Amino acid sequence: MSRIRLLPETLANQIAAGEVVQRPASVVKELLENAIDAGATDIKLIVKDGGKTLIQVVDNGIGMDEVDARMSFERHATSKISSSEDLFRIMTKGFRGEALASIAAVSHVEMRTRPENADLGTLLRLEGGKVVGQEPVATPKGTSVAVKNLFFNVPARRKFLKSAQVEMRHVTDEFQRVALAHPEIAFTLIHNGNEVYRLPPAKPLQRIGHIFGRKMIDRLVPVNEQTDYVRIHGYTGKPEFAKQRRGEQFFFVNRRFVKSGYLHSAVMQAYEGLLPEKRYPPYFIFFDIDPGHIDINIHPTKTEIKFDDEYTVYNLLRASVRHALGKFDQMPGIDFDLDPELIPRKRQDAGKLHTPQVKVNPDFNPFRDENATPFLQEPKAQIPSHPSREDKADQWQALQELFSAENDGAQQETPSFQWQRKYIVTQTREGLMIVHQHRAHKSMLFHRLQAQMQAGDLPMQQLMFPEVWEYLPEEIRLLEKNLDALARTGIDASIENGTLVVQAIPAHATVAQIKEYVEELLAHWAEDIPLESGQLEKFMLLSLAEKTAIRSGQELGASEQQQLLAELLALPEPRFDPSGKPNFVIIPAEQIDRQF
Repeated sequence: MSRIRLLPETLANQIAAGEVVQRPASVVKELLENAIDAGATDIKLIVKDGGKTLIQVVDNGIGMDEVDARMSFERHATSKISSSEDLFRIMTKGFRGEALASIAAVSHVEMRTRPENADLGTLLRLEGGKVVGQEPVATPKGTSVAVKNLFFNVPARRKFLKSAQVEMRHVTDEFQRVALAHPEIAFTLIHNGNEVYRLPPAKPLQRIGHIFGRKMIDRLVPVNEQTDYVRIHGYTGKPEFAKQRRGEQFFFVNRRFVKSGYLHSAVMQAYEGLLPEKRYPPYFIFFDIDPGHIDINIHPTKTEIKFDDEYTVYNLLRASVRHALGKFDQMPGIDFDLDPELIPRKRQDAGKLHTPQVKVNPDFNPFRDENATPFLQEPKAQIPSHPSREDKADQWQALQELFSAENDGAQQETPSFQWQRKYIVTQTREGLMIVHQHRAHKSMLFHRLQAQMQAGDLPMQQLMFPEVWEYLPEEIRLLEKNLDALARTGIDASIENGTLVVQAIPAHATVAQIKEYVEELLAHWAEDIPLESGQLEKFMLLSLAEKTAIRSGQELGASEQQQLLAELLALPEPRFDPSGKPNFVIIPAEQIDRQF
């Protein structure tokens, strides 16, 4: 008996649907792209419960007659291509002919459509891919597709959908991508009866401002390079507006959104030397290229792409972003467009110039302020330096004192010194103790904050001038829901005119540290990670302690070192930080002896 058999049509359709329809956002992408291919100039997206209950796209495109309406739900049915050669010159969106068939296989679908030259349109109803009704209907020109109860017949798939909040974030991402690629089209997004976006036809930069706020426009510089192979144009962010997390990075190839770590690497290389570690600038970059030079048909979601000359594209992109940043004074360099008469001429006595001598006071330490509370000052700039001969002598003297110290505790204060501006080295009865200063201070802060929160007495500092921070609309909604959580960690804030207005922050923190802390919380809340109240409190306090603890690279004086050691050793469990990493290690004297 043969083991190989044909799958039932219903099961085959559900498997095919799994390649195209992964979540509500997948449906949104396919329906919006179909509306664009239909020549629509006005598209409305209506969503309920993050798309789990309803996804409806209404357009004013060319519409379909009853035959085409019925055919559009057949597998491998499309009006976009007719031969294999067409696959290599694709300019439309939904060319696979799988979208509507796949969507219908796992949902209830209702389509209303009418071409301009018809008096009546067609109403189609499908359940699980089967047509359950077809009739003439009065409807506006264009097409309306309503997808209800996604994965109603695949409960295992429906079970793995996230919360409505998370699914709506993915829906919004897809909506933004399509709207950015087609600024000439009007788009509207409505969720649970509330209008989220109403985007009129606009120029590309205006469309960016409509979606991400007008201040985004001031944070961008234009990119524009033209070659025989490809045109690269769009906008990239000024380095000072780079964020800790991604979210405003977009590539479009022939007006189709694509994901590419390869292209992202080229952009980040253009920012080399301009950004701190793990900071990401916003960018909106478009590639116009002959479709014969690309392959978009390599993934069912059509978000991956291959160029036939990736090396050229990589280097052109890196150079164009670098040139844009230099031209608009975002990085040091020669302005090649500058009038030669305005460039300073070389002095005749240039050979007599002498290198200026810089004198540094090695004893200067801004932490030595008798009136200041240690560890509450803003960290110094982390400038790498090599120890001078005098510094090495001081460290060697400290080492000699350290090893000559009596083990019986007769000395009133155990000598300590800072090594590589990262570790505090001291001695104990067990041997040489090496303390990680950042983790040690984070542990101390965490326990202090935890005790203060439980006592309802977390110290705050009122800001002289309120801080006004701008975020995306969905981020503002998350912040509004979590203002009480922010208040519990010492942040007095409110939502005003679509911005977060901060009046007070924890007493031990700086404004910059708190802004980083809020960004980390936003990333956590956006993922909708389920945590019990105690776990959430620990996460928030640990994040706050992480952001406000002294950093590796920060110089500490002798008194600061001693205070940190004393507070660390007073903790209930000083050996490990709250995340389980060691605060210090002890190297026994016997182990050191064995090295000689």
